[in-house]
Amino acid sequence: MEKFEGYIFTALCSTNFLISCLLFSRVTREQREPYMDEIFHVPQAQKYCHGKFNEWDPMITTLPGLYLVTVGVIKPVVWLADLTGEVVCSTAMLRFINLLFNCGNLYVLYLLICKLHFREKTRTTVRRVLSALSLSTFPVLYFFNFLYYTDAGSTFFILFAYLMTLYGCHKASALLGVCSVLFRQTNIIWVAFCAGTLVAAKMDEAWRAEHTKKRDEKSPPSQVPLSFSGAKKVMFFLLEFLTSPCHVKAVLQVAWPYAAVAVSFLVFVVLNDGIVVGDRTSHEACFNFPQLFYFFSFSLFFSLPVSLCYHRILRFLQALKKQPFFFLLVTGLCVLLVWKLTFVHKYLLADNRHFPFYVWNRLFQRHELVRFLFVPAYVFAGWNFLDSFKSRSLFWSLAFLACLLAATVPQKLLEFRYFIVPYLMYRLHIPLPSLPRLIVEFFLYTVVNAATIYIFIAKSFHWPDSTATQRFMW
Repeated sequence: MEKFEGYIFTALCSTNFLISCLLFSRVTREQREPYMDEIFHVPQAQKYCHGKFNEWDPMITTLPGLYLVTVGVIKPVVWLADLTGEVVCSTAMLRFINLLFNCGNLYVLYLLICKLHFREKTRTTVRRVLSALSLSTFPVLYFFNFLYYTDAGSTFFILFAYLMTLYGCHKASALLGVCSVLFRQTNIIWVAFCAGTLVAAKMDEAWRAEHTKKRDEKSPPSQVPLSFSGAKKVMFFLLEFLTSPCHVKAVLQVAWPYAAVAVSFLVFVVLNDGIVVGDRTSHEACFNFPQLFYFFSFSLFFSLPVSLCYHRILRFLQALKKQPFFFLLVTGLCVLLVWKLTFVHKYLLADNRHFPFYVWNRLFQRHELVRFLFVPAYVFAGWNFLDSFKSRSLFWSLAFLACLLAATVPQKLLEFRYFIVPYLMYRLHIPLPSLPRLIVEFFLYTVVNAATIYIFIAKSFHWPDSTATQRFMW
């Protein structure tokens, strides 16, 4: 890090932490008691604070990573500051842990951007710093820095693990991946993505070598063949690569730490009789394919300032004109998937404290045909998403899409929090946007953050059968 850039980034971190602390203070004053999922997380963390590690709330679905880290941070502070009484593991003290993760996320995001876009280093000091700041204030993630949820810590450890993968520290990456899984079991998918990038790199080398031998320069590794013959060629190559002892050995020599994590996770799943730890009936996996379409739409909205432009829209229209039957086929397939594979979780229909409730209630439930009217928008959002990766290699793109499918489709509940890690991974890998676009993106995120925090604080309400204060949130 250059000296000038270091000064800018340090000042930015300090300012970000100060503003976050002020917001944290306001949110905590307004909502002193545990809220929503905190009614499970806070008492469990307090049990761990008191050394009761053998007591467990059966309604908690995740592993105890958040509570273990909390105790590991709070106990030394309590000893050094000689704190006693209820303040030691109060709701506010527990929530403050996520502000620390917020600082960590900002720093890790900055390092990831520097690593992924190192070729543009001489001209992008302000853009890198602003991009990291913008992503650290990504609204869905930033909101949960003020509550005792697993999202901030889960995101920190999986991003840190990916950073170590990029630097070639695969043992450290696997260990950090274990930490991320202890926060949320589905992070095993992104640990697999870390390994997948290594496999993709080996495949790129083999693909390049094969085409060099054949002197075929028509399908470079960075392009995805759209023809049937091209797809068939890739399928045969994948089959040959994955069944070749030589290639498998070369991959395992590098990726064995991730394989060890995967095997350990499979043992856990077998012993636990599933991925979820508690409340299994409310967290059953299904083949909810439209979740992928919701994610594409979600990504299009939040990346609008940096991903969409006149030229991209023009390219989409040209692609429609050039391959109308292909897009017609894709649209028909999307209609079929929306028709046959849309699942609606009971929480989505019943809990009016979450924003997805209103998205579903006021859009999708207006008429049974409304969900089909969104299909053209899904097609465009998906095309825009994939077009952002055109500079990436074919096999990297396939690895990312496989992990994206695994992270979204099995989820029955439409929950924007589940989109945090896949969105950040997407946003990190698109070309570094121009400064004006980054400013617009940061402004969009700031407006959304201000609106959601204001609504949470000022627009409370009560249910008819309860005296407890209810608040709107992501």
